[in-house]
Amino acid sequence: MPLTEPYDDRSSVEEPVVGVPAGEDAPPPVEPEPVLPEPVRQRIVTLTAAVLPGLPADEVPVPLRRVAKFAPNRRARLGAPAIAAQLTADPLFRQRITARVLADAGDLGAAVVEGTAPAAADPVEVAALAYLARPRGWRDLIEASGEAVRAEADSAVVAELVREAEQRAARAEHDRAVARVEAEKLRDELARVREELGQLREEARQLTRTLRETQARERKATETLATERGRAARAAADADAELRRARARLAEAEAAAGVARASAKEARSVDDARLWLLLETIGQAAVGLRRELALDPVDKLPADFVADAFAEQPGAAAAGPSTRARDTDDPARLDQLLALPRAHLVVDGYNVTKRGFGEMSLEQQRKRLITGLGGIAAQTGDEVTVVFDGAERIHGLPPAPRGVRVLFSRKGETADELIRRLVRAEPAGRPVVVVSSDREVADGVRRHGAYPLGADSLLRRLARS
Repeated sequence: MPLTEPYDDRSSVEEPVVGVPAGEDAPPPVEPEPVLPEPVRQRIVTLTAAVLPGLPADEVPVPLRRVAKFAPNRRARLGAPAIAAQLTADPLFRQRITARVLADAGDLGAAVVEGTAPAAADPVEVAALAYLARPRGWRDLIEASGEAVRAEADSAVVAELVREAEQRAARAEHDRAVARVEAEKLRDELARVREELGQLREEARQLTRTLRETQARERKATETLATERGRAARAAADADAELRRARARLAEAEAAAGVARASAKEARSVDDARLWLLLETIGQAAVGLRRELALDPVDKLPADFVADAFAEQPGAAAAGPSTRARDTDDPARLDQLLALPRAHLVVDGYNVTKRGFGEMSLEQQRKRLITGLGGIAAQTGDEVTVVFDGAERIHGLPPAPRGVRVLFSRKGETADELIRRLVRAEPAGRPVVVVSSDREVADGVRRHGAYPLGADSLLRRLARS
């Protein structure tokens, strides 16, 4: 934005003229502010912003007091409009700023005030100092600075035009070189195409000769085909005659086969009668044997008797050493149950390990129990499943031994619930042995037909292995 300030060659604040007596000279007319080149205007604002915080607080105009508190890099950028307006409207403020700027400028400031600026000095810096100090001829200095800035801009434009022209010339030379290369390539391609065209023409002549030869062979093949068709017709007539003779022979063979089937049917009827008589004799013998042994139909199967023999029956009397009821922690009872066909051993993992290996870490407890169950599975050949609570699950568990299934309960489900679900999934009649000292688990699986055993029975069995 241009800085506008009435011209004042005296560089001081004058009192306003109230009136001029008749006959006296009137004051010189106020000249308008010059239009400053943009670099000069920016330099004036930068110089003012640099010395603004150094003024006493009462000498800083009210509009610039907030600007004076800005950081140095923001003061000239954000406060430029306010600084320019204050420099134009307040000569006293400009004088205060000028005094500090000239003091910082040193010899260059003194030279500008005297009107003898060095020729080698930056014209923008000289114009900015001249605008602030306003010595005699300051407008000429600003005009000279503007001409120098414009000359530099014109030189930069000319240099840019020259550089662009050189670039265009280089590109044109490059394009000509590329065009020459492309022309060479096109000439080579044209020569290759002409050569290929000649080869195609030669191939076309060869194909024409081949076509004529093929047509001649086709005519000859047509004549041969007509001859062969005559021979085929004669062969077909001979084949029809042979077919009629074969059909006659087939009719005779079918008649003979009918006679043979009738003979075979009669012989089979005799065999069926013999077989029926034999089965009837066996059936009557079985009925007589059942009647002689007085065997009635049974309501229980052998598996039911096995279940009754190993179920807990409070108050039942012992029949003898071989039929004595065994304690739920007796490993002999566990061996008897595992000896049943297709037995399934389900183990409440932490219930057993905390009872037998409570001094170990959970990882060591799991490892020791799974290893022992692997030995039982190898000895008995039975299916073994060990269940742990999922909350204690640790990733990276080593592979389970052959025949041992390791399960962890899902989120929101306990190991006891998973054990009951495993028991319910088994078919009725299959022996399922559940090892847990939890009374609730034992009662639950017993209702579903499983055999509950205490944890000590398995611990003794593992200690014996």
